[in-house]
Amino acid sequence: MNIQQAFNASAADYDKLRRILIPCFDDFYKTAVEVIQNDASSKDKALRTAPLKILDLGSGTGLYSGMVQAVFPNAEFTLLDLAIEMLEKAKSRFNRMGKFPRIMIGDYTQTDWEGSYDFVISGLSIHHLSDPDKQRLYQRIYDTLNPGGMFVNADQVKGKTPILEKLYRQHWLDSVCALGISHEDLNAAKKRMEYDRMAPLDTQLGWLEAAGFQDVDCWYKNFSFAVFGGHRLTK
Repeated sequence: MNIQQAFNASAADYDKLRRILIPCFDDFYKTAVEVIQNDASSKDKALRTAPLKILDLGSGTGLYSGMVQAVFPNAEFTLLDLAIEMLEKAKSRFNRMGKFPRIMIGDYTQTDWEGSYDFVISGLSIHHLSDPDKQRLYQRIYDTLNPGGMFVNADQVKGKTPILEKLYRQHWLDSVCALGISHEDLNAAKKRMEYDRMAPLDTQLGWLEAAGFQDVDCWYKNFSFAVFGGHRLTK
């Protein structure tokens, strides 16, 4: 089973398990949305009044982008993912809000993103890429952003030492067990985790800066869960 098949197979139960599999769910996603909200409110009037163009890489069921859409009802979304079943759920999520995002099926490391964007976002997806692919992706994201645009990555990161990584994994396991995860769901999650190729936060912040991003920062971190990103230069 490849990664596309693994996530298609989990699409039906994906969302209902999020609050268990992401023990810090509320603060994690709250920060991931607020950093966009705060950044957009600081832009010039022309950008604030024009519809924001937002690209969600590895959008899955649209959980993250749906939260952003609720805050920016006029924003125009492009949702890109290789798991068709996930995208069907994302489409339904947006349709229930009366919204009709552009849906793109494919591998976002290879697919043409078709245009430039004010925000590029990603939730719990990029950690599946190899380190070289992450670096290439960060450069491509920078190049596709409009001047002053912002990249926000809500993702999982690796502990920068073996001891820290062991701590992160044990904390996650203890947390999901305390939240009542079933044996079946835990095994399924561990199976999906076989596709994880996480990198340390500090390393990824360095890659963002090397790609040209400014104001690179981590706005939230809880063990392996982090929200980080940066801006493209205004001019």
